[in-house]
Order: sequence, then C-alpha cells, then structure tokens
Amino acid sequence: MVTDRSFTKELDTNMNSTLQTIENPAADVATADPLAAVKETTQRIKQDLRMGREHQQGRINWITTIAMGLFHVGAIAALFFFSWKNLAAGVIMYFLAINVGIGMCYHRLLTHRGYKVPAWMEFILSACGTLALEGGPIFWVATHRVHHQNSDQEGDPHTPHDGTWWAHAGWILSGRALHSETALLGRYAPDLTRSPMQVWLSKYHWLPLTVAGVLQIAIGAALAPSGHRFVGGLGMLLWGTFLRTTLGLHATWLVNSATHLWGSRRFETKDDSRNSWWVALLTGGEGWHNNHHAHPVSARHGLAWYEFDINYYGIWLMEKIGLAKKVQIAKFDPMDPKPAGV
Repeated sequence: MVTDRSFTKELDTNMNSTLQTIENPAADVATADPLAAVKETTQRIKQDLRMGREHQQGRINWITTIAMGLFHVGAIAALFFFSWKNLAAGVIMYFLAINVGIGMCYHRLLTHRGYKVPAWMEFILSACGTLALEGGPIFWVATHRVHHQNSDQEGDPHTPHDGTWWAHAGWILSGRALHSETALLGRYAPDLTRSPMQVWLSKYHWLPLTVAGVLQIAIGAALAPSGHRFVGGLGMLLWGTFLRTTLGLHATWLVNSATHLWGSRRFETKDDSRNSWWVALLTGGEGWHNNHHAHPVSARHGLAWYEFDINYYGIWLMEKIGLAKKVQIAKFDPMDPKPAGV
C-alpha cells in the first residue's frame, strides 16, 4: 500500500526522469553552462515530442493506414470461418495481448512501474504486449507518458479536444510515425532504453505476432479434418490474429477516446478522464480511467469492490506466487476522494 505523498514522488520520478537524466547534455547543445545546456535540451525534447493534432501537418501515415485496413478486412473475413476452436484461439490471444500484454505489462508495469517482476518475466510480458499490434514497448511507453504529461492539453497525442475520431484512431493513421525513433522516444523512457532486452523487442516488435500467426496456421491445420487443412489453418489465423487484433485495437483506443468523453468522475483531476464500466469490461479494467489519472502509479485501477479489474487480479496472482513485488495500491478516502499529492 502507498500513500498519496509517495504516489506523487513515484509519479514525478517516472514521468520526469527523462528531463532529469540527460547523460551528456553538452553533446546535444554546445554551451559553456551545463545547466543551460540541460534546460535547452529539455525544451528541444518537448518540442520534438509534441504529438497533438496541430503538430502533425495533416499528413497520412500510409503504411499504418494500409496495415490497419488489411487487418479490418481480415476481421470481417474471419466471420465466415467460425468454429469453437477458432473462437477459443481468438479469446486466448486477446487475453494474452490486451490483458496481459497491454494492461498488465505495457501500461501498469513498464509505463508507471506500479509493480516489479524479474527481468525474464518482464520480457515475457512485454512480448505479449507486442501481440497487440500497438508497437514496441519503448514507443508505447513513451507515447503514454507524453499523454500523462500533457493530458487533454496541447501536445497530448490523442485528446478528444482534437476530435473524437482523432482521439480514437486518427492519431495513429495520421502524422508522424515514431516507432523507429528509439533515441528520441527514449528521452521519455530511459529506463527501457537501458535494457538491451527492451531495445531489441522494440526493434523487432513484429516478430512475436508473426511467430504466433505461423503457430496458429499450424495448429488450425493440424486440428482440421483431412482435406480441410488449408481452411482450418486460415480460419484460426483470421480469428487468432486478424479479428482479435482488430477488436483489441479498438478496445485500447476507446480508453483514449471514450474515457475522456463519457462516464463518471470520482476524482477532480486536471484532465477530462472518466470511469467507464463498459470500457473496463472490454479492456480488463483499463476503463477506470479517472481512477488511473488520479493515482497513476497504482497497479489497481478498480478502486471500489464493484469496479471489475481483471488486469489487477492477474498482478495480484503473480504477487501471491512470488513473481510480482512492491505492488502499489492507491489509498483514498471514499468520502473525500482526492488525486495523489493533493
């Protein structure tokens, strides 16, 4: 359990570490004053990572747009290949990618450091995150930390203030692609850039999804009756990769759009974050977004007993078997709820 004061300290350390951990500012900005170098470099980093709509110059990212279009076509095609085996493959992969990979790992472990796990476990969880087709860990973490720093303000990558569609998917389909800009993104994720494992996984984030797709084809073909191997393999691929990935993307995007537009507000935060029970159901607990923005470091987002948070239950289970340690849980007064640090 942690107090509001420790939450503030943890959040400040997590979100601003890049602005305080510039290893060699003189190499970036030639100046005789090291302090001035740090300030100037920090300002330049902020300028480089402005991700709001007004900074994207209306450009369309055609590679991402085409890829997303193909996955949506594959998702529709999957409906013509229904079987209980294919449905099971889709459900299992959705859980691994969205609940384990995005909710438990990318978000609560890597971005906010709400708990700790051994390095080998962090790699496995991070690999699950790449299955969601939402980029490598460095890209995802850096983008989300920028979101928290500028939430619903200028520079927020996906605020509904720039439009509902922009917040949902437009910010991915338009503008500057940052997936390969590890050095720049690393300014907001120095803890990850110091890990060779995370750097490698960020570079080859497409590999686990590709391997999973090949395995789905093989398993689907092996389980199909003789003479229907091709259909069996194709059907499991469509359900286990294309349909569940498309649904998972929209579920995650709803956290960016819907939970900043509709729902209840337990805490008076400086942004428009809201709690949405139906988004929480789709994402395993990420929909308790107002709770999260009020207490970012908390590994538990559903703070009331009735707030479904399966992602936290997974972390709780890992803690019970000794895989997770230092699990942070928000403490607040239900009669007088306040954000951390207030």
